[in-house]
Amino acid sequence: MVVSDGKTTPSWPSDEELDFVRKKVAHLSQKNAREVNVVACPYRICPLGAHIDHQGGVVTAMTINCGVLLGFVPSENGEILLQSGQFEGELKFNSRDPQKPIENPEDINWKSYAHGAVYALQTGGYDLQKGIIGFISGVVGLDSSGLSSSAAVGIAYLLALEYANNIIIPPLDNIFLDKLIENNYLGLENGILDPSAILLSRYGYLTFMDCKTKQPFHSRFAEQNKSLQLNGEFGFKILLAFSGIRHNLPKKRGYNTRVAECKAAAHALLSAEGYENSEALLCNVDPSTYEAHKGKLEENLAKRAEHYFSETKRVAKGRDAWTCGNLEDFGQLISESGRSSIDKYECGSKEMIQLYEILLKAPGVYGGRFSGAGFRGCCLAIVAVNCADKAAEFVRTEYEKAQPELVSHIPHDKRVLVCEPGGSARIIFPET
Repeated sequence: MVVSDGKTTPSWPSDEELDFVRKKVAHLSQKNAREVNVVACPYRICPLGAHIDHQGGVVTAMTINCGVLLGFVPSENGEILLQSGQFEGELKFNSRDPQKPIENPEDINWKSYAHGAVYALQTGGYDLQKGIIGFISGVVGLDSSGLSSSAAVGIAYLLALEYANNIIIPPLDNIFLDKLIENNYLGLENGILDPSAILLSRYGYLTFMDCKTKQPFHSRFAEQNKSLQLNGEFGFKILLAFSGIRHNLPKKRGYNTRVAECKAAAHALLSAEGYENSEALLCNVDPSTYEAHKGKLEENLAKRAEHYFSETKRVAKGRDAWTCGNLEDFGQLISESGRSSIDKYECGSKEMIQLYEILLKAPGVYGGRFSGAGFRGCCLAIVAVNCADKAAEFVRTEYEKAQPELVSHIPHDKRVLVCEPGGSARIIFPET
């Protein structure tokens, strides 16, 4: 097994999961299962830095010990043949065929991401003579909304196609190839947080990405207090609580509207200082400029700007708390981020807000917030190790009382998950 940074991560994927995917590909390709490689792309969470990546802010992320698996073998004639563990049918096209962006968001489905990966590599000038025959699957029965499953799928296809074609691309370049999939091919105006987390995470570290300079850096948990690092274990678990709300993000234009509002706020603030020709991103607005002119912004723009500048401060404070191993302060900042996302960025439905508030009442929870864009999916929490199971049961019970209809559609064992930090995306080669 290839592990991103030489550290031992919690065991994902398991041998059983790998065997299942390899057998599926072997049947599909008529190859031996021992010839099947598997791309493992973990899901990610964003403790701090919510909704500021598209404005060039500094964001944080870590992966968890579950995600997307793509088993594949190269095909010499450029054929791409794919099946999914979650969706019916199969996808078949050729890697040498030119790909064009999707014009209608309603046309996006599970097959779009493979087309998007080929599009991104073609746009980047890479020659794809070989295709892949593969089987892709997320966690069975899990609604991975809010965990960046779309970026995990896109990156899985990129890594498989690159390996099949003997193309070596550094992680930072793959981040921007995945951004081509999401922005140019699918039409979603997101930033680089999701692919950065999946490609750059290191077990035991919090990944920071400066979305203006495009430079990542890492901070190890309790770096300044190593007594809190016990045999590679940490004093927390990650709780994921699922809302049961589903919809396709590109089809829900509320996300793109908020991005546009952030840019409009930046333009107004920059213009107030005579810099109307500067790129309209809030990272280009000096905090003193914001303080001097924030009263001139219309209400919605003022809220978006306040979220950006307050979240930027939380990220800086969060780094200090993380490196000191101060989970109480770190958790409090996460909860404040969640509240700002609701009040200032104005995302989250009634149901998601209910789930967030239930999480904060659970025993042993240091802090919590929405995961992802906040329009569907799940909430996350950082919880004390010895309280994780009790907290999970509390959230499961209370949310079922609040939203019995939504909860009834979620498998019982997938309503609340207790997870651990993970590593980065990697290709797992068959043992010889």
